[in-house]
This record gives sequence, C-alpha cells and structure tokens, in this order.
Amino acid sequence: MEATGNSQEEVTTSRNETAADKTSLLHSAVQNCSIETVRQLLEEGANVNAQVAGGWTPLHSAVQADKEEIVMLLLEHGADPLAKKKNGATPFIVAGIVGNKNLLQLFLSKGSEINECDDNGFTAFMEAAWYGNEEALKFLHREGADVNQKRMVNEEKMVLNKGGGTALMDAAREGHYSAVKILVDEMKADMDICDNNDRNALVHAFLRRDSKERESIASIALFLLDRGVDVNRRDEHGKTTLILAVEIQSLDLVKALLEKNEVDINDADREGNTALMIAVEKNYYEIAKLLCEKGARTDHGDLIQLASRKYNKKMADLLRQYGAKACPSQPQDWEPTSKRWGGQLKEFYNRYHPVIGKLKILTHNDFRIHRTSQGGIYLGFYDGKEVAVKIFKIGTEIANQEKTCLEECRTHNHFVNLLGVEEKKSCLYLCLSLCEKNLEEHLSAPDNEVDCKDVLKTVFEAVQKLHELGFGHQDLHPRNILIDAAGKVRLADFDKSKRLSDGQEEIIIKDLKGLRRLVLYVVTMGKVPFEDEDRPDLTLSCPEGVQDYVETVDLMESLISPDEGSPVENLLRDLIQHPFFWSKQIRYRFLRDVGNEEDFKPTKNRNNNSEILKALNPSPPKHSTSFSKSMLNPNNNNKKNQNKNKNKTKKRYENSVTDLLRFIRNMGEHFAEKDDTVKEIIKEPSEYFLSRFPELTVYVYKALRSINDYRHFPSPQS
Repeated sequence: MEATGNSQEEVTTSRNETAADKTSLLHSAVQNCSIETVRQLLEEGANVNAQVAGGWTPLHSAVQADKEEIVMLLLEHGADPLAKKKNGATPFIVAGIVGNKNLLQLFLSKGSEINECDDNGFTAFMEAAWYGNEEALKFLHREGADVNQKRMVNEEKMVLNKGGGTALMDAAREGHYSAVKILVDEMKADMDICDNNDRNALVHAFLRRDSKERESIASIALFLLDRGVDVNRRDEHGKTTLILAVEIQSLDLVKALLEKNEVDINDADREGNTALMIAVEKNYYEIAKLLCEKGARTDHGDLIQLASRKYNKKMADLLRQYGAKACPSQPQDWEPTSKRWGGQLKEFYNRYHPVIGKLKILTHNDFRIHRTSQGGIYLGFYDGKEVAVKIFKIGTEIANQEKTCLEECRTHNHFVNLLGVEEKKSCLYLCLSLCEKNLEEHLSAPDNEVDCKDVLKTVFEAVQKLHELGFGHQDLHPRNILIDAAGKVRLADFDKSKRLSDGQEEIIIKDLKGLRRLVLYVVTMGKVPFEDEDRPDLTLSCPEGVQDYVETVDLMESLISPDEGSPVENLLRDLIQHPFFWSKQIRYRFLRDVGNEEDFKPTKNRNNNSEILKALNPSPPKHSTSFSKSMLNPNNNNKKNQNKNKNKTKKRYENSVTDLLRFIRNMGEHFAEKDDTVKEIIKEPSEYFLSRFPELTVYVYKALRSINDYRHFPSPQS
C-alpha cells in the first residue's frame, strides 16, 4: 500500500512483537503525523502513555507536531493530559511553545494550571514569549497567566545565579519586538524585575547577539528606554548597558543612553574595560568621538596603544585631542586583610573603576557578598580600606532606618562599623567594616571550635547596648550576626531597626524573643534550625544532651519571663550575669560562698527566720528531688576515723538546700584533709557537685534574685 501525506504503510504485527516495539512504532507514527497508523496501534493495545528518551509521551509529540486531531485521538484512548517529561514539561507547556490556542484551552479544561512550570521554571506563558507567539500570549494573559512570574529553580542553580527570568526577558532576548511591546504596553509587565544574575529585560535584549541583527537589538532596547527601563544593570560579565550598546556598534542607542543622563560614562566591566576602551579597540570612531565629547576619561588604560595596534591614526589623533597619553600603569603590590575575600579584593584592587566619592565599587556577581531586596552587599574600597558596601535606594524606609541606627551607634565595638556613606543618583552606599562570615556559616564550618557562650554573651551585650542607645534590632537572625577577620562577633543589618520611643516594651520583647531562638540555635551548633517565629514551648526543642542543659533552658525561659515588678528594659542587663555564662569554677565558687553564710551554721544563735534561709528552704519545698540524693557525711570516712573521733560531737547535715550548700563549702575548704576513700569518690569537688546536683546553681541563683541578694554573685569582670 502506498503511503500518503497523512498515513503510512499498514503496520503488520506479529505475536513476537514486544510492547517496546509498539511504543517505538506509536511514537514514530505520531511524529510522522500518520493518524491512521496511530489509531491502528492504539486499537492493537499500544501503551498510549509510554515514554521514550527524555520522557516524551505520544501526547507531547502530537502537541509538538501541532496536530489537534491526533491529540484528541490520544486523549480518547486514555492519554494523560498532565503527563510530564523528564524536565517536568507538560503538554500544556509544549502547547505554549507551539502557540496553539485551541490546545492551550483544551489542556486547561483537562486540569492544567495556568502558571504550572517545568523543572527549569518555564511556564506556557514564558514559552509563548520566548518563541514570539503573540496570540498565545494574549490568550494565556486573559486566562490569568502571571505576567511577572520569575523562573523558580533549585538551590544548586540559584547558587550559580541561574533562573529568575520572566516572559519579558525571554521576548527581549529572542528579539521579538512585537511581543515585547504587547507585554509592556498591554500587559504592564515590570521592566525592572531582575533574574538571579541581576539582569533586567534591557540587558537580556543584548544577549545572543549572534542570532539577531543589530537593528533588532537596538529597536527593542530603544523601546524599553522610551518606557523608562532601569539602565544601570549589567550582564554576567559586568558590562554596563552603555558598553553593550557600544559592542553592537549602535550609535543611536549610545546616544539614547547618554541622553538619559543616568549611566556613568566611565563605568567599567569586570575586566576593567570602559565603553571608550571598547570603542577604540573595535575601531568604532564615531562612537569613540561621541564618548569623548560627552566627557569620557582618556587617562585610563593605554588608549593610544590600543589605537596604534589597529593602525588607526585618526583614532589616535582624536584621543590625543582629548588628553590621552601613552603611559601604561603597573600593578601595585598589595595584600588584603580579609582571608575569605582576599582573592576578589586583590583582583579588584589593581583594576580600574571609577570612584563614587571615596568609594570604589563594582556591582558584579564576582564581588557580591550577599543578595538583598534592594541593591545587594558588595566588596569595595572606601578611602583605600576594604569594606562591605550595602546598597539601598535613596529615601526608602529601610535605608533611612539602617543609616540612622548605624550613625548613632557607631561607637560600640560589638556592631559593624559604618566607615562612610556615599550617594549617586538613586543609590545610597553604606560602607561597613568587612567581615568574614555570618553566624550560620561559622557554626556549620567543619572542625570549627566555637565558644557558644562567648558568642551569645557578645550578642546579648550588643543588643543591650543597642537598647541603651534607643534602638531595637527586630531581626536577630544568625545571618545578621557576623564574624570579622579577628574572630570577633559583630551585630549587623539594622534596616528593620526601630526607635524604642515608637513602643519600647513591644520592641524590646521582640528582640528578647529573637535572642531566645538564637540561644537554642547556637547551643545546638545549628542542629536545631533557627525559627523565624517564637513559640511558648520552644524549650522543649532543646536536647537534654547539650552542655549545661539546665542553665540553657532557664536562660531561654527567663528571656520571656522577667522578674515580677522588674522593667523589661532591665532584663537583658541582668541576664548577662546569668549562670549560663559562668564557668564551672565560677559556679562552684558561687555555691561555696553562699554555703559560708552565718545563718546556715548550726549554732544556738542561728536565725531560722532569716530571709536567705526562707528563700532557699521554702515551705513546702520547691526544689527538685535531685537535691535529696544521699550526701557524703564527712565524719563517716572509715572505721579508724570513727573510733578516733568517737568522743567528738559529729557534724550533722539535714536534708535541706542550705545544709547541702554548707556541706559543699566545708568539703571544698577541707578537701585536702579528707582520707583517700573520700578523695577517690569525689576526685574533683567542682566537677562532682555540679554534675551530681545539676539544678542547684540555677535554683540558688533564682532564690537569691527573688530577695534581691546579689552579694555572692560573680562580678561582671570575672
């Protein structure tokens, strides 16, 4: 039988034919658009949902071929309309590539979601934009597609700055002028959204230049400029939009960018090349002339040498006219202070880049420390000193909050230091002392010995000082606590800070709850994740195996339970002296000192109504049963001692907290006099008593605080 355009030779099958054979034949028939062959294979039992390489099903292939009849046939035989290829693409998303409105509508009726995406974050709307399918774009927009949806990718791709693109970026990148115009003018697409490489639609218009004509790039770029797009974004190589315009040799686009008076004509890319250097290197005389006339610097780079290598006397004469001289610069020998950022800093140090006041900064991914909601944090040099530069939009609330707080609190050494402030056009640059890592990174570093108590005490002191200066931090997250090159802990990120005058108690309580979550996070070395919201039962998440469990839990509980009648603003000051921060020797010394109280001694004149006795031995008892464990009687050392001392009055110890403290004091004072049996049992008195009575220190501490008796508390210096 002779094949026609819509069919192929009749398929003959045998009993020996496998399911794999039928699957292959079915896919081939779909790709060959042979509906009769497809029908025959389906009637013979071919698996309608069988997948071949890449996870393609017959339905995916039918949609790709834009054959509605075959699509309907496959669906009638049970094809899954929501099937996914290995990259997560559904037939609905493939229909967006094809641009078939009927198929798009069909799959929506079969359960497809309008904004569903594949594993690379592409939606049907994005695919329609990428391929310039305008009618499909309009249909999907009417059905509720998110015009500004960004491509969501996994964490691995995020680290590589992949993903985050939008439909507008795709249309601009592929040179679809009409689609760009529809997206901006009719669908109000946001032109200034950036992908995960900080590139907006204007930068995307310059990509893949090998497949587009120069006029196509320029027309889209000029349209976006006319609609007010942000011109101060860069590509992945640090090239500015002005440099990109020079590279495609578009004089009109260079003029349009300069006329907006928003771009820095002397800005350089990652390699230190300016727009003028590119124009000279590529022999673009008219562009070079325009740049010189508009004030481009001729004292960076050996422009004369560049022109001479091209044997372009006319270009060299132009450059000399504007002050260029042949004087190559030599790299300076300089070593950075930072170990973590040293490589990037050294690379940047010897690279030309125009300064903003005293600030030298290049806002490129290679020099970015951290993303933020506004402008990011980048490496830089302020007055020759290596700094971290936090960028804000001028006039925003968070910019004003951070700047004000840092300026008024710049004297304290537990905060990051504000070294300088610069402004340029719409951007505010806060130049801060450069740190090596945040607390999250510090705790997760392998083989890293972290003094958890030292870290937490520094943070407590920093927050206390901040409160004294009239501010609350309000965002005490591990990422906002930094470690500098000397290993010192620094409190950072004050863009959510508030003045205490705006509601002192509520602001302080929020900081205290943040500290409570930090305590749990730090003592577990990050194994218990930091929680963004506080909860009353947070202490239940504290593993009993952590060091100083009792002190840790009490500190956490104390942060939300101030002493009755004590102002909340005094709580942090008091808690810095909490037993959690005491060494074992200090705790043991504390117990011994309290045990030396005159009122504890069993004398005839003992004052049984003294305040300290009542606090420590309340009736009924409040203390844990761990205090009731059997105690060593110092007189029951051995039989020899018993006979020796039989005529002496024995010291009696009652089962009370005060007698336990007295016993601890006496054992410590006279331990050297005890016989070997006692010494063998106790070994080291501080270790013995603290481990045998783990709740005792906190119990005594709280009891004395309740009667405002601080005589035995260690001094802050100790």
